Amino acid sequence: MKSVRSKLITAALCATTISIVPILYWVDLSIGVKAAILLGSISLSGLCFIVLTASINKSLQALNVGLLNFKDGEFSSTLVNDSKDEFGELCSLFNATADTLRKEKHWLHQRELMLDKVLQSSPDVLLLVNDQNQIVFSNYQARDFFNVTHRLEGCLLETLLHTKHSALSGMMQHSQEGLFTLPLEEKGIETWHLARGTFLLNNQPHRLFILKQMTRELNRQEVSVWKKVIRVISHELNNSLGPISSLLHSGKIVGEQNNDPRLVRVFRTIEERIDHLNQFVQGYGKFAKLPPPVFEAIQWTDILSQLRQQYEFNLIMPEPVQLQADAVQLEQLLINLLKNAHEAGGDTKHIELAIKQNASQVYVEVLDRGKGMSESVMANALVPFYSTKATGSGLGLALCREITDAHHGNLIIQNRPDGGLCVRIVFEKNEG
Repeated sequence: MKSVRSKLITAALCATTISIVPILYWVDLSIGVKAAILLGSISLSGLCFIVLTASINKSLQALNVGLLNFKDGEFSSTLVNDSKDEFGELCSLFNATADTLRKEKHWLHQRELMLDKVLQSSPDVLLLVNDQNQIVFSNYQARDFFNVTHRLEGCLLETLLHTKHSALSGMMQHSQEGLFTLPLEEKGIETWHLARGTFLLNNQPHRLFILKQMTRELNRQEVSVWKKVIRVISHELNNSLGPISSLLHSGKIVGEQNNDPRLVRVFRTIEERIDHLNQFVQGYGKFAKLPPPVFEAIQWTDILSQLRQQYEFNLIMPEPVQLQADAVQLEQLLINLLKNAHEAGGDTKHIELAIKQNASQVYVEVLDRGKGMSESVMANALVPFYSTKATGSGLGLALCREITDAHHGNLIIQNRPDGGLCVRIVFEKNEG
């Protein structure tokens, strides 16, 4: 393919030949002289055009190199041309375009960095899968979710799903959306929500999976509803107990004045039931108005000393444990759990309080050798008002879960293989 410069020189030579030949035809000269004049004119014309088009050739080569750089995504090169002709204007336009594209590329790069930072910092699990079922993008939460330390990009989705519960595999492979639960040994049962979307990326179909941890949110919503119910009940009871207490006081005075022992006994019974109802309302009010925890370094010696004054237990604490938590709420939580362990029906000599830690978590376990829990009881054990005890208020474990959630921890209830119950509290060390 001829270059523009070659075409210009060829055109110049043709024009020179066409203009000289007619003149030489009418001039009375020998053939040799005419041929010499023709060749000299063509040579001189070609030399002049070669010299005159040298700058054009350089400009064209520079533009060619610059456009090749554009094609490769390189926008840092500029062209130097001080001429006032069209090539000078083209070079100026090229430089302005390069500057615009360079700024656009930098802005896109910054936006990609920001987007990557946001996606990597997201608490949700993100997976982008191509039409070959290969993962092309994943964030740090995805690695934690699938319990791997390496990058997931390039892995097949089916390979990762082999390590997870069938509930997740079924939903992702059948393109379903919604809530599902995963049994986890250390955290009990977790509730997750799966959302998915499809779109084209580089003209190729891709699927985006978003897994959101819903356990804490569902617990928070459930507790919020119960708190509203409790506040309404407490309000109505207080409205009724106030006038009854006033009338009771007047009735006791009348009974004492009439010296009627039966009337005095009736009013005493009514007073006892009012006191019981007041304790009931105060107990649930404490659950409904639990203050935010005040995080501080836990002094286990002081807490364990207070607990031993109330309940008997065997302590398992292999090493000193560092934990930031609310000491008052933590002590109340352990009191409730030890109280339940003593009322579980087993030998109190086998009740254990285990406090352990690893690099990121603290585990507090209360273990007994009682009757354990049936599946139906375990499913409702954390619900306020639910109790299997004749005199129980259904507050103990519900308050324990409320305290645990306030500390961003997890409460797990499990039956022990050899009989009895294990209540495990998992605290994150970096919380607070």
